[in-house]
Amino acid sequence: MLTSLERYAPWAIAAFRVVVGFLFFCHGATTLLSWPAESHGGAPSFGAWPSWWSGAIELVGGLLLILGLGTRLAAFIGSGAMAVAYFWKHQGDGLFPVENGGDSAALYCWALLLLVFIGPGKLALDSVIGREPTPDRSAAPADRPLEKSSK
Repeated sequence: MLTSLERYAPWAIAAFRVVVGFLFFCHGATTLLSWPAESHGGAPSFGAWPSWWSGAIELVGGLLLILGLGTRLAAFIGSGAMAVAYFWKHQGDGLFPVENGGDSAALYCWALLLLVFIGPGKLALDSVIGREPTPDRSAAPADRPLEKSSK
């Protein structure tokens, strides 16, 4: 039997996915389109390394996460891009993210990595088109022992 909160977990995961995807999308839109906020230094020219590419990964990856389409792959690529951004751009400016300005890159890296492992949750296009299996609630979770039947 599921506890009262466990039955809402797929919905909470979906909300987490959509919010993280939207914020990631906004970072990419700001970088590439100067929308919804002005980009620092203006939009990079097409194909400029690394700013245009990171903006494209954020924009496209964020949109895919919002929709729940190719969630695990989009999250994996986004997580890797944020790890590269953190170590390449921020780590040299200090040991801790709060002192080197890399806290958002670090948070995105770990939030996206979590989505790689937990999947899209409910209301994802992956589930609708059959690319993401739905969890079988009749099976016992791996972290809980099977209940013994009384004979």
